[in-house]
Amino acid sequence: MAKTEFGVNHPLSNRYWAKELSREAFRSTMVNKFLSKDAGSLFQEKDDLRKRAGDSITCGLRIQLNGRGIEGDGTLEGNEESLVFHDDRVTINQLRHATRTNGEMTEQRVPYNLRAEGKDGLSDWWSVRIDTVAANHLCGNTTVTDGVFNGHNTVLAPSANRILRAGNQANDESLTSSDIFELSHVDVARQRARTAATADGTGPLVRPIMYEGSEMYVMFLHDYQVNDLRTTAGSDWLANQRAAMQGGDVKNNPIFSGALGVYNGVVLHEWSRITQGVSTAGATVANTRRAVLCGAQALTFAFGRDNTAERFKWREEFFDYENELGCSAGAIWGVKKTRFIPENDSATNAEDFGTVVVSTYAAPATPA
Repeated sequence: MAKTEFGVNHPLSNRYWAKELSREAFRSTMVNKFLSKDAGSLFQEKDDLRKRAGDSITCGLRIQLNGRGIEGDGTLEGNEESLVFHDDRVTINQLRHATRTNGEMTEQRVPYNLRAEGKDGLSDWWSVRIDTVAANHLCGNTTVTDGVFNGHNTVLAPSANRILRAGNQANDESLTSSDIFELSHVDVARQRARTAATADGTGPLVRPIMYEGSEMYVMFLHDYQVNDLRTTAGSDWLANQRAAMQGGDVKNNPIFSGALGVYNGVVLHEWSRITQGVSTAGATVANTRRAVLCGAQALTFAFGRDNTAERFKWREEFFDYENELGCSAGAIWGVKKTRFIPENDSATNAEDFGTVVVSTYAAPATPA
């Protein structure tokens, strides 16, 4: 009797397992709520390198014209305004991980499908990597230099006009126990995003995302900062906000899924991956966290050639005369906070395109 079987590394089998792993890995991440190819999304996916060779993508941005213009029959010739372009580059590289069984006798002893368990384990591993890399870039956690945790791109510290600190402290190490997260910090971060307030009153704005004609920002807070917010804003504020959202249509939109609430056009999310502060010496600062307000294109995700919509490659190999089974999941990818560099200028004059960081004192809660 003829039987249909998909063996190890059969193309269709690999495609199925890659799709399943990708679905499970991304579904359990915070990133997945906000990732799309749309330039108006919070995190943008770029797939330029899926169809061509290369290890980096250069993204361009045309700056809005701001010239005065000419009234009436005034002479326009000679008063034209130059188009100004900024650019940013995302590097990609391969990242892989694998599991391996100890042999058929090991499989015999336990009531598990070790192939499926390997897929689940690699899915969990990728979920942690994706969110960790994203948070490191958003928060400007420059203590991370390992490509496994920075998505193959150097983590950039928040640009000068894109970081605020509670108590107006000069640096993260100066934050004290009185400099905890408060609701007013959401207002100040939103104001900075909308006005790009700098010493001379100029600078690019952080573009909001659009939801049913309304401009919205998304802000991520660490669990410790959320606890401080509950304490300072009143113990029922966040609960009331969540209840109000559940009573409306917003609950069906991914940006609101699991949100703490909406305040002043900012959707608040609790995220344990939010990083600690960084000292002027480049070291992690204990009892601090860097909340981050995000607008459109705050992060860029890039995937390489042959990484299809499933994103990951799934491979299985037998070892020791087919006694041991190894399973691997890998992807050619890169992640970077978006920062466009002015044309013919240095990176030192660039501003973060879609983020405003708010550093506060944040310590674990203790029983009363």
